[in-house]
Amino acid sequence: MLRAENIVRSYPTPRGELRVLTGVSLTMNRGEAAAIMGPSGSGKSTLLYILGALDPPTSGTVTLDGQDPFTLGEREQAAFRNRRIGFVFQDHSLLPQCSVLENVLAPTLVSANGGRDLNARARELLTQVGLGDRLDHRPAELSGGEKQRAAIARALIGDPMLLLCDEPTGNLDRSSADTVATLLLDLHKRLDTILLVVTHSSPLAERFAVRYEMNAGTLRRLEI
Repeated sequence: MLRAENIVRSYPTPRGELRVLTGVSLTMNRGEAAAIMGPSGSGKSTLLYILGALDPPTSGTVTLDGQDPFTLGEREQAAFRNRRIGFVFQDHSLLPQCSVLENVLAPTLVSANGGRDLNARARELLTQVGLGDRLDHRPAELSGGEKQRAAIARALIGDPMLLLCDEPTGNLDRSSADTVATLLLDLHKRLDTILLVVTHSSPLAERFAVRYEMNAGTLRRLEI
């Protein structure tokens, strides 16, 4: 289970405290998926970074599978993220000098593999996202949609419980966006993850049975 309780995030500014999140609560169980929409500056990405243990809340608590990552030391927190959370961002952030296969394997370089054949898993994931024939290609040789599919495979290499996506189709044309959206939802169901997507795209959000709206630092579940 992912549970966020009364999350507040504020930042100091020359004019005083800037409160970006004002008491956000959210609970999701394994196998559930949801989309969050809202205007720029409403706090969507800030919430995602807190849920992903990338940025601590000013107050409130976040737990994933009963563990609060912000109670861990720096190295333990990094290991927690690597093991339990997958990230897909608007910018695929692939390493240009590495092959597609090497990019997918990159997160495993700092984790224990538990005896698994990670090379085989990376190849399997790339086949599942339709890139089984592009293993040795560099990112520059891929289309935008293919780069994002590689980024999805990379996010899933560690069998994460939680998959967080920040505008995963924001840089894609409509056809590529539809392909990536279908892929995300299909893999989510197959792998039984918790999937949370932040997006400005109404067509993408409408693919989700559960939707939230973020506005002025507050989160509200939409009636569909």
